[in-house]
Amino acid sequence: MAVLDTIDRKIMRLLQEDAKLNVKDIAIRLNLTKTPIYERIKRLEREGIIDKYVAIVNRKKLAPSILVFISGKLEVSKFEQTEEFYAGIMELPEVLDCYLMSGEYDFLLKVMVKDLDDYHEFYSKKLSQVPRVSYVSSSFVLNEAKRSTVLPD
Repeated sequence: MAVLDTIDRKIMRLLQEDAKLNVKDIAIRLNLTKTPIYERIKRLEREGIIDKYVAIVNRKKLAPSILVFISGKLEVSKFEQTEEFYAGIMELPEVLDCYLMSGEYDFLLKVMVKDLDDYHEFYSKKLSQVPRVSYVSSSFVLNEAKRSTVLPD
């Protein structure tokens, strides 16, 4: 576990809110000089704390789409068998996120499809063919009340 001070956390918060901020802008906002900000960012990248920089695309501006959360159960007798499931899920571009869960369901998927017909096609021809999947329950997103990629402090 990395030890981060207040300045590191402020830098990360600023970059999570706007990854296009340059070192000069961050230094001004934190009332520091550019060199220590640059060195801190490079250290955070080297240590893997800053994993990558991405653009967050507004899916609603591109084309009609719906988000679906799919909870499911796996048919496994050994934990290692989940690797077959993971490999199958990695091949599905519709799956945005995949989580192994505790509790009633074994996994949770966040899936984006164009419409209900596209979901039916995805479910019947792709998801149902993924190894070890034994049961799924789908919930369709009606409204995104909050969406954030900024980690809490």
